[in-house]
Amino acid sequence: MTPPSPANSPFLLEEEDSYRRWRDWKLSNQPASAGDLVVEIEDPLAPSAAEHDALLARLRVCNMAVYACRQPDPDPKAIIRTIAGRFGLKQLDAHLCAEEDGITPLSVAEGGGRQRYIPYTDRPINWHTDGYYNEPRHRVRALMLHCARPAADGGGNALMDPEIAYIRLRDLNPDSIAALQRPDAMTIPANEENGAEIRAARTGPVFFADAADGSLDMRYTARGISIEWADDPETRTAVEALSRIMEAGAPDVLSLRLAAGEGVLANNALHKRDGFTDAGKNQGRLVYRARFYDRAEGTSLSESYKEESNP
Repeated sequence: MTPPSPANSPFLLEEEDSYRRWRDWKLSNQPASAGDLVVEIEDPLAPSAAEHDALLARLRVCNMAVYACRQPDPDPKAIIRTIAGRFGLKQLDAHLCAEEDGITPLSVAEGGGRQRYIPYTDRPINWHTDGYYNEPRHRVRALMLHCARPAADGGGNALMDPEIAYIRLRDLNPDSIAALQRPDAMTIPANEENGAEIRAARTGPVFFADAADGSLDMRYTARGISIEWADDPETRTAVEALSRIMEAGAPDVLSLRLAAGEGVLANNALHKRDGFTDAGKNQGRLVYRARFYDRAEGTSLSESYKEESNP
């Protein structure tokens, strides 16, 4: 599953000079808070060139942006499709709980199969990237979350750029990066329901560079059950260190609570969700989620990071 990295990639452990130059650029451009990610959108069904460019600038330096719609929010799915389209996000992940159009309403499920899965409850969700259980050809590379209705209390999110997680772990111990780049690093066991397999087991690395554009991708979950890590000291050390990095909080972790009409656009950033309390029937938290096999246009490694511009 691990695609080859291009020559001189900062994500090759032997390319220390390239890594140091990219690392310096990356850390010098990080947002100080979630507020730095926010771009106000006058008309979410027709974002202006300036609004698009402002979102793109944030995606290029930290793989995340937050949009805030100034106008009423009559059709959240139309907003998702419009903004996604401006960034070339077209291939939606038709996962098990997705609706026919590939956009999924996340709310507390009253019944049905969705009740089995934590996103459809009011419980907290630990750190993860989306689609970590997908097969390689259906790798999730971008994500949108759009809030139609916040919870009465709680339901906030924490976000972390996977590239920052990579930097912190590599600076701590390059051997931990090597362990998590192995093709057998993390296995998600098969998903079974009523004795029938509805998804096969998935094994692959945590960190890897995309073969086509050289950008760093990540698949990860902090789940404590239904997961198998490679059984060796290097992997165990790496997993423990990565967990500590994410739990260290600010400034690397950005916290926000989306209001109605606000949303996150990200190159599948690490994220987690607080538990929440709803106001009552038909007034509960409602967030629409879209996952894409594409990466946001204009945010590949070479488009975001211009090595020749650095001293």
